[in-house]
Amino acid sequence: MPELPEVEMVKNVTAPQIRGRRIEKVALERRDVIAHPAPDDFVELVTGRAVTGMGRRGKFLRFFLDDGAEMVLHLRMTGRLLVVPPEFPAEKHTRAVFSLSGRLQLRFADLRRFGRFWLLQKGEKDCTGMDKLGPEPFDAGLTSVWLKERLGASRRAVKTCLLDQRVVAGIGNIYGDEILFAARIRPTRAASSLSRPEWERLTRAIREVMRFHVEQIDVSAEEFLRGRGTEYRNTPLLKVYGRDGDPCPVCGATLQRAVVGGRSSVFCPRCQKRRETKVPSLRQGAAEKMKDVR
Repeated sequence: MPELPEVEMVKNVTAPQIRGRRIEKVALERRDVIAHPAPDDFVELVTGRAVTGMGRRGKFLRFFLDDGAEMVLHLRMTGRLLVVPPEFPAEKHTRAVFSLSGRLQLRFADLRRFGRFWLLQKGEKDCTGMDKLGPEPFDAGLTSVWLKERLGASRRAVKTCLLDQRVVAGIGNIYGDEILFAARIRPTRAASSLSRPEWERLTRAIREVMRFHVEQIDVSAEEFLRGRGTEYRNTPLLKVYGRDGDPCPVCGATLQRAVVGGRSSVFCPRCQKRRETKVPSLRQGAAEKMKDVR
């Protein structure tokens, strides 16, 4: 599933190509690709509208229209968005085609058929789920104190907590592994077992890992189109995700795989210990030496 860095990249590639263009026609190859309102109403309401810009919230793409309405898309597992001329060969599993002014088409293809569009009229209450999302990884409000208050009593695995979009928006299975590796926290650890330094490391890792991958996914519209909207992951830059059995890039230990909340997770058994290793205080060290003497 595309996660925040990939969705941000799709927005950055798509927005300059469609900004200012008018939607002249909409063809739905599958009507169930429209979640709200009814498909016929959706088509009628967006036809004739111009796209003024795009945005992103978590894994949702947002298309701002000139009447104040907002078209929202979630790519889900296999959704792909392409801007092409009308004569460009049709992709398999194309679900919706938006014909734009200037002889361009915005096409949505989706193998698994989970992707959905919504249209929110100006002032309409959100029905997409965006209103339930937690802060973005780069929001100032995402602090170690906030995370601990939200998750510090949870017995759920910390990896499961990271994938909860109500906690932090945009993190999925791939970057969850990368973040926990950077924070040196094993994905199977209960969130309630984390210490204050670990909450601080986790918060810092969320921000740094997501920013790094957003910056690294930098492709042109031409490159994106050549890859049919799929060849854009930072696979060579991933340190642990999908690399179980490989040596850890930090310590050389063999990376291991575990299933957490039904999801595959990869971690280093040496860098990401079962529990935090605490350095004993001087008083504790003296007490231990006394025990040895006795």
